[in-house]
Amino acid sequence: MKRFAVIALLVAMICMIVCAFSQQEESDYLRMHIRANSNSQSDQAVKYGVRDAVVALLTPVVAACESREEALSAVSGALDEVAATAEAVLQAAGFSYGARASLKREEFPTRVYEGVTLEAGVYDALILELGTGEGDNWWCVVYPPLCFAGEGGDIRYQSRILELIRRFYEGE
Repeated sequence: MKRFAVIALLVAMICMIVCAFSQQEESDYLRMHIRANSNSQSDQAVKYGVRDAVVALLTPVVAACESREEALSAVSGALDEVAATAEAVLQAAGFSYGARASLKREEFPTRVYEGVTLEAGVYDALILELGTGEGDNWWCVVYPPLCFAGEGGDIRYQSRILELIRRFYEGE
């Protein structure tokens, strides 16, 4: 019996490690990264105006999504509108440089959003570059909508590791 318990524990630990690594590569999150043209005060200020306009544009889009895949598809279909929205804010503020929106898999450092820690790793992300995109940036999570405070309903987080442990103890 002791031998079975040790083997079961080792199998569970291996499963948890595999799940942790697979979750890091293919997460349930869609992130956003807005890169300012430069670190000048005016470029940084307009970056926040662009952020506000893009968040307002995407809030109803991602609020209707029930999975990361749906959010990726919805945001992919809105890339031209995201870029146009950013460019309109830039032009209204007197800036002649443009904006480019794309979806990419990109490396992110560990960040905390609304009490939720996202570990460093590669994530799908909406990348919005303003002008040269060489200035300080703004990061967020599009799906689930962690940077769209108060929108999109309740967010439920799940842990694959915790689910495996529960299943193990429940004998499933």
